[in-house]
Order: sequence, then C-alpha cells, then structure tokens
Amino acid sequence: MKIGTTYQRKDGRWECRISLGSEDGKRRYKSYYGRTRQEAEFRMMVDCEMGITDESATDMTVRELATEWLFICSNRIKESTAANYRMKLDKHILPAFGSKTCYELRSKDIYLFMERKLGEGLSARYVGDIIVIIKSMFRYACREYGMRNILEGIVMPKKPKTEAKVFNKEQQKKLSAYLCTEQNNTSLGIALSLYTGLRIGELCALQWQDIDTNAKTLTISKTIQRIQSYDGKNKTRLVLTEPKSANSNRTIPLPDFLIPMINRFKEKGSAFVLSGCTKPVEPRTMQNRFKRILNKADLPDINYHSLRHAFATSAIELGFDIKTLSEILGHSSVEVTLNRYVHSSMDRKRVCMNLISKVA
Repeated sequence: MKIGTTYQRKDGRWECRISLGSEDGKRRYKSYYGRTRQEAEFRMMVDCEMGITDESATDMTVRELATEWLFICSNRIKESTAANYRMKLDKHILPAFGSKTCYELRSKDIYLFMERKLGEGLSARYVGDIIVIIKSMFRYACREYGMRNILEGIVMPKKPKTEAKVFNKEQQKKLSAYLCTEQNNTSLGIALSLYTGLRIGELCALQWQDIDTNAKTLTISKTIQRIQSYDGKNKTRLVLTEPKSANSNRTIPLPDFLIPMINRFKEKGSAFVLSGCTKPVEPRTMQNRFKRILNKADLPDINYHSLRHAFATSAIELGFDIKTLSEILGHSSVEVTLNRYVHSSMDRKRVCMNLISKVA
C-alpha cells in the first residue's frame, strides 16, 4: 500500500489518497479527509496502524457507534437494562465523546473522563459502570469493523469498600415489635423482606397468587421498577419484568410465624400484595412508607435494601449454610452472598473469639 497523493480540494478540505492495489484489472483507492493536510494524513496513518477492515468505520463517530451498539444489544437484554444504558449514554458518554470519531479517542481521554466524573461527585462504582458500557461498545467495534480497542488495558476506578448500614439486634427486635403491633399490607411487605430477603422490586411485583400458604412457599418470578421512557410522552414509566437474573427466579419456604399475618391480608386472584388491588405500589413509594415507619418506631433512617442485608446476617448467625442462603437470596454464586450481604457484628466476633477459650 502506497500513499498516492495529498492535496487540497475545492471545498477547502484536504484529501490523502492511497492505493489499495488492483482488482479485476482496476486500481482501487481509499481517501481520508481533514480540515488540514496533517489531519488527513494522520487519519490515514491511524487507519493503517489500527488495521480497520471496514472503510465506513474510518469516520464513524462515538455517537454513531453507540447508536448501532445499543440497537444490536437491545435484542438480548432486558428493557430496563437498555434504558439504563441509554440514560448513561445520553447523560455522560455522548456529551463527552459523541462528536469525536472513534479513531480519535485515546486512553488518556478515558482517564481524564473518569477523573472529571469522580470530581463531579459520582461514586467510583457508578463511574465504573459507565466505563463498562464504553468498553462493550469498543469490543463490538473491534469485532465488527476491526478497530483497535483503545479501552483494552484501561484500569477501572478503585471502588472503596463500604459496610452497609444495618440494624443491630435491639433495633431489629424493635422493628419486629412495631410490625406485629401495626399490621397492614405495608407492614406485611416489610416483614417479608426482613425474614425472606426479598428485594424491593420483587416485593412490589409480588401478587397473592405467588404465595401458597398451604405449602408455605413464596415464588419470585418478576420484579417492578421505574425506568427512563423514550416514547416522547413520559419521562419515566413503571415496568413489570423478569427478575434481576436467572437465579432470582426462585421459590422460598416461608417461616411458620409469618403464615397467620399473611392469612390476615391474603386475597384471591392477581391482586398485588402491597396494594391489595391490580395496581402495584412502586418501589419509591415503598421506600417512603418504610422511612415513615422507621420514624414512628424511633429507628435510624436506613435504606430499604438493608433489610436484605439484615436477613442474610441473621441467617448466618442462626446457622444457615451459605449455599442455602445464597439460593434463598437468588444469587448467582456463594461469593456474592459472602462478599456483599454477610456482616459480622462486634457481638458475633466476640462470641467467636471466646470459642478459643475451649482450647486454651
């Protein structure tokens, strides 16, 4: 391959033209354009260096790549996941890189982007999720167009390990007492999360037909969440969809002491447990109800998801084996259960350390 010529066109742009050899007796050329001579020749050199196999990819912008990538992957991911990807693209990725051509993007641009986002107050975990999307886009470009993946080798921002805020034993007893005294559909929902580890989306999607009080089981087959809407009518919308993962589809045995409370409110048909009708309560509303109950019960303000952590920690302390607990929580592996949801209190550590006295 030889450089044919570089010249300025009548429209003011510079064109760098190279020969691709002959095919069927006809010589083939490829052209690279730029606002300056140096830009046109630089595009040609980068193309040759990256080994791009599709000529149309030379001028592909990050916005064009993102649009194509999202369209392709939308066929194999959940609607809520696609909405999450699009939100991060529109809010973070495209404003920073959308107008750039893919070949222009460099590792240093990604690192500067991460530093800027962290400086704006975004968590390392959230910034890492954004980078995962960019990585996926360029892996697609690498496979489809032969582009060099500039995200390969990028070091993700370090995620500080933080302990989730959970109730201590006294606070958990206080919450349990309140739920027994002030019984209603909301209290029942909180009790189900506290004693079975349900996620808030799974709880909001739970219908009475999913609970079998004779078999004493609860079946999780769906979740509910509010996602960004791009239909031009509403900013967001509530969607009922499959659970977080395949492992999240599960049947949980119910503890005996919950059955009387469940029977008190149990209805027939497809009514939702939290609302008692065919219209569900959405997660944000349930979060607000939970906060009001914590205030009434004179308990610290913690996130609803902490109930799931409290259940996991209590289960381990009561002697659950980790495999059983992992399946009840709907995790893909026991490592997820151990690393994210099992918290050892100081009291528990003291009990364990006192076991040493038996061999002293």
